[in-house]
Amino acid sequence: MLSRTADCLFWLGRYSERAGNVARGLAATLRMAMLAQPLSAEDEWRSLLIATGSEPGFLAKHPAPTAEAVIHWLTLDLDNPSGIAACVEAGRRNARTVRTALTVDMWEAINDTWIEFRRLDPSVTKGDRLPGFLDWVKSRTLLFNGAATDTMLRDDAWRFVHLGTMLERADNTARLLDVRHAAFDASGGADASHYAQWQAVLRSVSALRAYQHVFHARLQPQLVVELLLLRKELPRSLLACYRSVESVLDAIADNNGGTRGACHSLAAQLHASMRDTETTDILEQGLHGFLTGTIDRNIELGQQIGLLYLNGRQP
Repeated sequence: MLSRTADCLFWLGRYSERAGNVARGLAATLRMAMLAQPLSAEDEWRSLLIATGSEPGFLAKHPAPTAEAVIHWLTLDLDNPSGIAACVEAGRRNARTVRTALTVDMWEAINDTWIEFRRLDPSVTKGDRLPGFLDWVKSRTLLFNGAATDTMLRDDAWRFVHLGTMLERADNTARLLDVRHAAFDASGGADASHYAQWQAVLRSVSALRAYQHVFHARLQPQLVVELLLLRKELPRSLLACYRSVESVLDAIADNNGGTRGACHSLAAQLHASMRDTETTDILEQGLHGFLTGTIDRNIELGQQIGLLYLNGRQP
């Protein structure tokens, strides 16, 4: 497969996943901002900016993270490459470039989303209309992912889309948990505000019901960490994501002469770090340090994939 085609497919998967992740994060932050404990409402919105990796760009345009400014930045502002609008535009641009590599259902899912998004009234992100808009974004992401899963041949085209999706998903889960890492320090005791933050993290990855199904218990910080990092049953856990990334990279290598690079070794290391680690070990060494290290290695993994397989032109 040409590197340009692989590049577009990889970033199509990432941008589609990113749009849905931002919508989930916004929905959870809306709930937390209403509580405003233990953080102020402004701090809640700042936390979301940090989790999406878009705080520097936001502060270059806005003096403070107010609800209205952050919501616009993460939904409709095309200057934000991590915002929903920019992801929809970039996703559709990549899809159009490699349209013949996509199935009809995939193209229709991404193109119809782009058409409908451009027709939206800007007021769709204001007041009581915002939750409905966020639900729409999540549903469109699920539609695209479902089309890819159900209709693509399991060839290199599918592998690069899936690779981008899983890498983006791992990054999102790690960032959402890291931005609230202090709430998972049980040494100081837990109260209702901590409980609300644990719930917010689970809602951000659509895993609240999954937690109840797996553990049959009230929310506990160590169990939330275990679910989001180390449980293979959860499709958004780091273990599940890195297991998929390693498997897909191996399949790509096997289908292209067997050549492997640094990205294969790094993917195997990340998978092993989740597979062979216990929750107690992570909490004892420090959740924040573990997650920031994982995020840094995830960024490096993306760069190494780009060097071996892609053009490396996209952000």
